[in-house]
Amino acid sequence: MLRLDEIVAGYGRSQVLHGVSLSLERGEILCLMGRNGAGKTTLLRAIMGLVPLSGGAITLGDERLDRLPAHRVPRAGLGYVPQGRRLFAGLSVAENLEIGLMARGGDSGLRDEVLGLFPRLAARLGQRAETLSGGEQQMLALARALCLRPDVLLLDEPTEGLQPSMIAAIREVVAARRDAGVAVLLVEQRLDAVLPVADRVAFLENGRMGPVVSAGALRADRSVADRYLGV
Repeated sequence: MLRLDEIVAGYGRSQVLHGVSLSLERGEILCLMGRNGAGKTTLLRAIMGLVPLSGGAITLGDERLDRLPAHRVPRAGLGYVPQGRRLFAGLSVAENLEIGLMARGGDSGLRDEVLGLFPRLAARLGQRAETLSGGEQQMLALARALCLRPDVLLLDEPTEGLQPSMIAAIREVVAARRDAGVAVLLVEQRLDAVLPVADRVAFLENGRMGPVVSAGALRADRSVADRYLGV
């Protein structure tokens, strides 16, 4: 479904990704892990067209995403929840969702469907995003991405700094989207947060692709994770 073929990307003269190849299939959660500075966030930004490639290709089905301007990538079917949420803080919950709907021509029926996944947001539609709790803001960022009705969902550390109940709620929604056929690429730092939901785990080290293993294999033997995540 989503294919990264030998992608090379970075910032100016600083190359961060060195020939990274990765595939993501419909209806699976693939977790991307690595130490700080490994290039995980840059990889997600490259997929979204926010960091230009200097080599390789990114395709979704038969469409070359790396040939699209960044504002067209969401319309191709990608939802993105960046680290730090990046909400429109002064706008209401409803207005933030409307921006998501506009990106791919969604309607009020889709908004109601998404709000059904996040009852807390349904009670706060007129509230400004900046006044929500951290967990509610993360829910709003995810809900806005789901308003695109994405084929692929990219999540950059969505549970960072959240209390366990919020983590469980977000994890449940992500798993439900996977079960509905959405492909999910999830960046996380904590293995224990990943194993309950991931189908496969890929490791990135210094901008280069490491092994890709099943979550089941990691549950049985964490030595690979210790190698790529240990200090």
